[in-house]
Amino acid sequence: CGFQEGYLLADEYADAIRVYTYMTLESFGMDYSWFAEQSIALHKDKIPERFMQELQGMADGLTAAGVATSVDDVIAWNDWMEMTGYWWPREAPKLMDRPQMKTHRKEHCSAIIATGDATVDGKPVIAHQSFDEFWSGQYFNICKRVEPDEGATFIMQASGPCMLSSMTDFYVTTNGLSVTETTLAGFDQYDTEGIPEWVRIRDAIQYSSSIDEFVERLNKGNNGGYANAWLIADKKTGEIARYEQGLKYQSLKRTKNGCFFGCNAVFDPRIRNLECKDNGFNDPRQQTGARRQRWMELIDQYYGKIDVEVAKKMLADTYDVYLGYNNPSSRCICAHYDVDPQLYADDPDAVWNIPFYPAGSCDGKVAGPHEMENIEMWGRYGRADGVEFDVDAFFEQHPLWNWMKGYLQSRPTQPWTH
Repeated sequence: CGFQEGYLLADEYADAIRVYTYMTLESFGMDYSWFAEQSIALHKDKIPERFMQELQGMADGLTAAGVATSVDDVIAWNDWMEMTGYWWPREAPKLMDRPQMKTHRKEHCSAIIATGDATVDGKPVIAHQSFDEFWSGQYFNICKRVEPDEGATFIMQASGPCMLSSMTDFYVTTNGLSVTETTLAGFDQYDTEGIPEWVRIRDAIQYSSSIDEFVERLNKGNNGGYANAWLIADKKTGEIARYEQGLKYQSLKRTKNGCFFGCNAVFDPRIRNLECKDNGFNDPRQQTGARRQRWMELIDQYYGKIDVEVAKKMLADTYDVYLGYNNPSSRCICAHYDVDPQLYADDPDAVWNIPFYPAGSCDGKVAGPHEMENIEMWGRYGRADGVEFDVDAFFEQHPLWNWMKGYLQSRPTQPWTH
């Protein structure tokens, strides 16, 4: 399956590497190749052989398709998010003789999971949308079905070509589990001796058949990388769970009646106060606090009525609780950073508190009982509410961002697809 993916997605991979190489230097001041070297030194020996074979297959497939690639190249590509977002902010002060750096983490997604009395038929429904910088989110148009020789078959959305695990994290498996997550905003812990998250989540998805087993596998070798609040549904039992995974502290909540949601706010007070900073938990001016309030309102509004179509509607919501009316902005379930003047956010360390930042909702994914039974999903590329992003119009209105020309792409309206 690795060779197939590399061979079929060689053009997409080559373009992604071109863009990431440029944007890594612009975003961090360090070359993509330098992060790749650190990644191999830190993590290559922590990848199990069964996954190394698949990564080697990707490299072989890419090379056969005319894009010369080594297995080290593919490892570094999979490791980019963790290395830049979790390892680098803590490591930079040691290398650069400066205070700990501001994070560049993916702490910006919206998700919900519901079951029992909350849904139309009492069975689980799961929904998620990724927020990201648009130069990265433009590669979130890949879905794949993986049929390994052992463990579960599963489908997933990938955050780019040749990914061992999703990284945008939406999975439906033949073992009965459906899984998604939202990252923990402001999380700043990291253990260089642990196993990278993209390896641990692939293991947990492929080999777990219960919520308890998923949590156990995901936490084995936990290094704090890509720290998330995981939303998990077990269609066999109808139970759902929210597993907040810090480095030192974890919290597992579960129910057969109700909802859990993710908005990057951290519910466990130990993780929020001792392992995070600038979380925005109670601040409606920030995207975390505003979406936390809006999810509570939407759940009250649709409780007992949640199904696939209602979940799509929830993901597309653009009500701004801080202003009290519909207003596409950074504070919405479906985020529109690119049109937000950021008049009200005064924390310079919060996520993307920059006016008209080309970022926000990049997709939508939903699965209900039918999809979980048949290993299927609904997906929408582009914003969850369907509003297009026209890059030429954006550059004309905001010429400060013209340095992204040739790297940032338009994303036209796309339909929900099953």
